Amino acid sequence: MIQEKIEIDKAELTTYILDNYPEIDLNRKRPAVVICPGGAYKLLSDTETESIAVKMMSLGFHAFILRYSIKPVIFPQSLIELAKSMQVIRRNAEKWNIDENKIIVAGFSAGGHLAASLGVFWNEAFLKEQLFGNEQEWKPNGLLLCYPVITSGPFAHGSSLQNLLGENYDKLKVKMSLENQITKDTPATFIWHTVEDQSVPVENSLLFANKLQSVGVPFELHIFPKGIHGLSLATSETTSDPQKIDKAVSNWPWLFKIWVTENL
Repeated sequence: MIQEKIEIDKAELTTYILDNYPEIDLNRKRPAVVICPGGAYKLLSDTETESIAVKMMSLGFHAFILRYSIKPVIFPQSLIELAKSMQVIRRNAEKWNIDENKIIVAGFSAGGHLAASLGVFWNEAFLKEQLFGNEQEWKPNGLLLCYPVITSGPFAHGSSLQNLLGENYDKLKVKMSLENQITKDTPATFIWHTVEDQSVPVENSLLFANKLQSVGVPFELHIFPKGIHGLSLATSETTSDPQKIDKAVSNWPWLFKIWVTENL
């Protein structure tokens, strides 16, 4: 495994690159997942970092963890860091044996908002002005959204958006309601959420999925009936809290793996 830490502006990108072996396939190209942990844009949750990367590797993915800028740094810095991380990954795809057509950005909670932001804003002028290169370099091939913060409407997780926008909250909160920014150019998306989530209501995912459907973007949506917010893998690997262990929810990585294999 190749593990290194790469500085991306104020952020840190950690690589988890699986090795190839002549005995199996020296030229194997694998899909890659870029992981954006949650934490309300105020902190970065360790339960959604390396444990997720290791799980993704066990399923045959290369993995990257982006520890992006948080409060008091405000929008669009974290989005720029994610876009630049995608550039680094694409530019090293040959070296790292990455399938360039299967680079997925994953996000949990507020990290889901960041991942979805790249999905809807990747071809916006304000990003092109901040980066050098072609926007196809930082466009995700797919999104993995895990109990994501999406809307600034009635079902908003207000503190996430306030931390993200700071003094620009009133000016930009409508733009940050990502369900309204979806177009046919938004990447295919895998989403999961729980009905019992009281922190980030399930309506966030439903609103995003409904708009994807309306513009014809492929998606897969899993709504689990049980489970509080922040389940991560929903196993003892990511928590000692029995409320965050759920056998049904713990299947989501396998469902995601199947979705990538059959749809991207």
